[in-house]
Amino acid sequence: MKIEKIQVLKGPNIWSIRRKKLIQMRLDLEEVEHLPTNKIEGFRTRLEKLIPSLITHRCSEGVEGGFFQRVEMGTWMGHVIEHIALEIQTLAGMDTGFGRTRETKTPGIYNVVFSYLEENSGVYAAEQSVEIARCIIEARDYDIEACIQQLREIRERERLGPSTGSIVEEAAARNIPWIRLGRNSLVQLGYGVNQQRFQATITGKTSSIAVDIACNKELTKKMLDEAAIPVPSGDLVTEPEELERVIRKIGYPIVLKPLDGNHGKGSSINVNDLETAKIGLQHAQKYSSRVIVEKYITGYDFRVLVINHKMVAAARRVPAHIVGDGELSIRQLIDKENLDPRRGYGHENVLTEILVDKDTNELLEKLNYTLDTIPQKGEVVYLKSTANLSTGGTSIDVTDMIHPENVTMCERISKIVGLDVCGIDIMAENLTQPLKESGGAILEVNAAPGFRMHLAPSEGLPRNVAAPVVDMLYPQGKPFRIPIIAVTGTNGKTTTTRLIAHIVKNNGYRVGFTTSDGIYIQNTMLTKGDTTGPISAEFVLKDPTVEFAVLETARGGILRSGLGFSSCDIGVLTNIKEDHLGLNDIHNLKDLTRVKRVVLDSVKKGGWSVLNADDEYSMRLMPDIDSKVAIFSLDENNPHIVKFAKAGKVTCVYEEGFITIKKGDWKIRIVKAINVPITMEGKARFMISNVLAASLATYLQGFEIEDIANSLRTFIPSPALTPGRLNIFKFKKFKVLIDFAHNPAGYEAIEDYLKNVDSPKKIGIISGVGDRRDGDIRECGRIAGRMFDHIIIRNEKHLRGRTEEEINALVIDGMQSSGKDVSYEIIPKEIDALKHAMSLAEENTFITALSDVISNAIDLVQEYQHKEILEEGNTL
Repeated sequence: MKIEKIQVLKGPNIWSIRRKKLIQMRLDLEEVEHLPTNKIEGFRTRLEKLIPSLITHRCSEGVEGGFFQRVEMGTWMGHVIEHIALEIQTLAGMDTGFGRTRETKTPGIYNVVFSYLEENSGVYAAEQSVEIARCIIEARDYDIEACIQQLREIRERERLGPSTGSIVEEAAARNIPWIRLGRNSLVQLGYGVNQQRFQATITGKTSSIAVDIACNKELTKKMLDEAAIPVPSGDLVTEPEELERVIRKIGYPIVLKPLDGNHGKGSSINVNDLETAKIGLQHAQKYSSRVIVEKYITGYDFRVLVINHKMVAAARRVPAHIVGDGELSIRQLIDKENLDPRRGYGHENVLTEILVDKDTNELLEKLNYTLDTIPQKGEVVYLKSTANLSTGGTSIDVTDMIHPENVTMCERISKIVGLDVCGIDIMAENLTQPLKESGGAILEVNAAPGFRMHLAPSEGLPRNVAAPVVDMLYPQGKPFRIPIIAVTGTNGKTTTTRLIAHIVKNNGYRVGFTTSDGIYIQNTMLTKGDTTGPISAEFVLKDPTVEFAVLETARGGILRSGLGFSSCDIGVLTNIKEDHLGLNDIHNLKDLTRVKRVVLDSVKKGGWSVLNADDEYSMRLMPDIDSKVAIFSLDENNPHIVKFAKAGKVTCVYEEGFITIKKGDWKIRIVKAINVPITMEGKARFMISNVLAASLATYLQGFEIEDIANSLRTFIPSPALTPGRLNIFKFKKFKVLIDFAHNPAGYEAIEDYLKNVDSPKKIGIISGVGDRRDGDIRECGRIAGRMFDHIIIRNEKHLRGRTEEEINALVIDGMQSSGKDVSYEIIPKEIDALKHAMSLAEENTFITALSDVISNAIDLVQEYQHKEILEEGNTL
């Protein structure tokens, strides 16, 4: 078996719109293709012994053990690998259950698809599932525990922390989109101008001054003391002499903690003698030269969480500990405690495993204990000096027990420090009495407090503390999305995208749009190149200045990674034509339709899908589309248009020279096509089709007819605005047209336009594209043979797996089947071909260069234009 390719899908995709996070592994079974599981002796027994938990997989049988039944009856190895990949993730604390395995049109090669929670864990699971299958087939040993532990470690490195994850989950439950910014816990909620950011539990609204105050324990303590908030007496020290002075003043017991410390690092508590205090000072100074020395307050450790200056949760924290039974050693009791199913590796469960470390050994040493000591029955032995959950501590929810006076005090503290998300550490016998009565005190105020103790306490009610954070970032009525119009199809995507963006921009929005030539924010190109994939879409949606997004969405990005957005308001499908077939398991128009449909399936509830009524495969999608549908056509009498009109539905048609919106039998004329520059005075019908799509989409978005009309009139085609889309350059004796057309449908559109061009000699510069099917290359040659008097065949820079001779032979074969005796010559380099064509030009010659990459051609032609202008100026 051989893995040919692993793809990570991160957005809506061809396998699922709802399940965005999928691994797609292209797997060549090689000789195993002829060995279903029932033909491999002992396969089921070895598989069941290695991963017995697969018994829970019901598979198509629908009962527990159904998967093993399929293995016993005989199933293909791709199916087995899918189930292994899912189960090893589950065993590593990532319970995810969606999978599909489908054979491609190439025998023995399968697409194995399964869901993942963390990207790198999913990739590792894909690789190891194949290795596990190999070992079972060959009766070799495999260390499944090492695999699962590796998956856990990858998960812990990659995953969002519990606090960040809880906010993301709450946002997602409200249909708020989110984007992880980088590999840490910085997250963007929402899109464009409506985005909000947070990291851990620090939000974009958190005051940096407030964070500085909270991080300065001395300043925090001073401010709280001056506001009549009870705090422990103490002072800041740097030398042993100062330590002795403070101890004389406040007395024992004391606490020492580094001024700039966190998570309890460097702290010593309940210190009762000078020697231990000096050791504690040295320990604290490993983290900070300045050390806080305070009176040790007896009682329990409480954490109160205040969000948006409202108390939302309170918990009592208990350090990691064991309770003696008079029989087992401390080591054995720790092992027993770690068997608690609530404990797990890292943050995978409610509680974390207790690990023996330096802190543990030091605490035991103070008791004159070792790990082999057997505590008395009922004796509590604390194993950590702090109550952090990450070191094995536990939490007990006490939210409903906190006294109203303490609630008010905590809310005051959040305002005094200025934190929007605030964790307040309190030491007290209880919180049911006011602190002034119980003798408790505020120990610390924390920026970025952890949520885990409240989300999943070991005792008491869980509290959804993420909800008030999202409420604060997005109060009721505040938008979190921006309008998105996504444009897909075979031909016309870029022009339609640019037209829509132009209309949107003219209506006062700051628009970001992606095209096959670059990413634009308003009129500025920020990134050059083919930017029609999910990374480019995300680029626009992450920009905090963008108010409206128009996203060209090509097949390549959908197949490679899925969509770069969770949903769109309007999805536009220009057409589905033969192009890029035979690549990435897309062999025919039915396969291609499945890819393009992803955009339409992503349209939000209540949104619109805009379809081309003149395109057969587009219209075949209508019965399967969940959103509202509107259609456009170059023919008012198109049967689909007529049917829609009878039903009173919205359409857009080209009738009597006008771009017209139809609502039932009513007509709303937008503009005459000859007044829309992109249509070349109405001669370029394929451009009229693009105008219809853009007009319909923007009308459905709510723009006024007159505003759409004015925008269409001012959209002037040019190499700068619409590079490679019917760019015409006028010379003294001839004209040159440069267009991106590179498939049969594109060639036919140019042919239709050239019928309206009056020229005694039409010269074409064409090339075959190496990764297209033989029939597609021949068809382009045949159409070229019909529309040109003389043809110059050039070669693309990238041959994509073929030789120049092979591609040219197919082009020539197509030309010679056109039924027209056309002359041709071969000039390999595009620049040379253009120069030669212009040297052949006679009066009124019309040269057409059809190119998959157009920037070089445009630069050369503009250079020649400039020279001609200069020569004319010198003559004058």
